[in-house]
Amino acid sequence: MPLPRDYSGQTCALARSMEIVGERWTLLIVRDAFYGVRRFGEFAAHLRLPRAVLTDRLTTLTEAGVLQRLPDTGRREVYGLTPKGVALWPSVRALTIWGDEFYAAEGGPRRVFRHADDDAPLAADGRCNGCGAPVEARDTLVTPGPGLAPAAEDDDPVTAALARPHRLLRPLLYPPSSQRSKRGSPS
Repeated sequence: MPLPRDYSGQTCALARSMEIVGERWTLLIVRDAFYGVRRFGEFAAHLRLPRAVLTDRLTTLTEAGVLQRLPDTGRREVYGLTPKGVALWPSVRALTIWGDEFYAAEGGPRRVFRHADDDAPLAADGRCNGCGAPVEARDTLVTPGPGLAPAAEDDDPVTAALARPHRLLRPLLYPPSSQRSKRGSPS
């Protein structure tokens, strides 16, 4: 028997939050959205999860107002974080740092968060180690860390793209459709 999605009888804010982001794969989808993953196929290839599960999790996140569907070229849509979704950044960052502290890959963290303005690493509290400013998601670079394995031939496009520094919340693989039409890039 599958577990229910809600925490009946629990009225605390954490229980209500877990009803939205607590299912398996959900926080990884949110993390990838911060990285700039926008298309269904990109999420599926990078996370290697069943498409039915991905559809279910994207639907839950969209209905909860964490993600939104945005028009792209033709009949395509892409996903983007809403302000409600962006507000999850401190939690995603904190869980990533906790994981790096206790479960890091051999050699150290696979990815390091840096301040885009001065390239200094972020402290655990989200402040820049260089200038001391609190750094919002949109001003954060995700960069390869010492534990990132060398690129492999069979890496999916998201993994390959994350081997280079990238500003959070910007499309990782495709520029916005208005820029694509100017450049003539494929969709």
